[in-house]
Amino acid sequence: MEFLNALVTLANFVLIPGITYGSQLALGALGVTLIYGILRFSNFAHGDTMAFGTMSVILFTWLFQSWGISLGPLPTALLAIPFGIAVTALLVLGTDRVVYRFYRAQKAKPIIFVMVSIGVMFIYNGVTRFILGADEQRFADGERFIIRAREFKEMTGLDEGLTLKTTQGLTVITAVIVVALLFWFLNNTRTGKSMRAYSDNEDLALLSGINPEHVVRVTWLIVSALIVVAGTLYGLDKTYKPFTYFQLLLPIFAAAIVGGLGSPLGAIAGGFVVAFSEVGITYAWKKVLGYVMPESLEPGGLVQLLATDYKFAVSFMILVIVLLFKPTGLFKGKSV
Repeated sequence: MEFLNALVTLANFVLIPGITYGSQLALGALGVTLIYGILRFSNFAHGDTMAFGTMSVILFTWLFQSWGISLGPLPTALLAIPFGIAVTALLVLGTDRVVYRFYRAQKAKPIIFVMVSIGVMFIYNGVTRFILGADEQRFADGERFIIRAREFKEMTGLDEGLTLKTTQGLTVITAVIVVALLFWFLNNTRTGKSMRAYSDNEDLALLSGINPEHVVRVTWLIVSALIVVAGTLYGLDKTYKPFTYFQLLLPIFAAAIVGGLGSPLGAIAGGFVVAFSEVGITYAWKKVLGYVMPESLEPGGLVQLLATDYKFAVSFMILVIVLLFKPTGLFKGKSV
């Protein structure tokens, strides 16, 4: 019984949050790795593009709610996601045409693209804050929980109750569907194969008759979908605040680099490595250890390596370690 209580506590505070957060980071890291692998630069505007896309979803969600449209127990934001993707796609395609295309024609070095993306980041940030403000916004509606702690306790007779939020379940299911569709697209469609060929060898792909501008456009469209879904799921699960998405840039980049830049499979693995590292290191293990250890050995302190305020420092430490010892990542992607 004590072991089961420890397992439920672990699931509540480590396993379920880690899987949920890892799914969100994996989707964001997939966008980073696609841009790096195909467009060959690190997009520092990624986090603020995610903030803009999520803001678009929030505005459409509020519009639908004002019209009395809902999905019942599910968040109305699910209906708004396609519209948010469309608005974000228009933004990034317009930015590419006005800004990035010029530097591609000049065959600018990657560092130039990085500096340009930082400028774009500040513009996106300003636009988002101007439209929606810098305050916290909550837009989740519908049923909050799939499993409630009290009901679980009554059903099992355990001291600890398992809680599973609707947004956590939705995050995992949506992430699985999106990743499956992405891998199917990359491996089974002509455009997907063109993107992979362009990523592997640009010159050979051009000689094969692949249209680089078409590849670029499709890449931006896919990235728009990935980051809007990731940003919306994160906002539903936690909360929406523009600066939070700027902070998410570090763990997302850490996830992409840990897995191997340019490797979609690596981006997914990296997302879960970073997520479980952050959650595990900042969790206070006292309660779990109290259930599994003899009473004489029960810890007196919290057994917490880092406070939750420093969780992004975990991403930074992982990033530094990987860059020092294995810059190509777990799946041997492109080195930074």
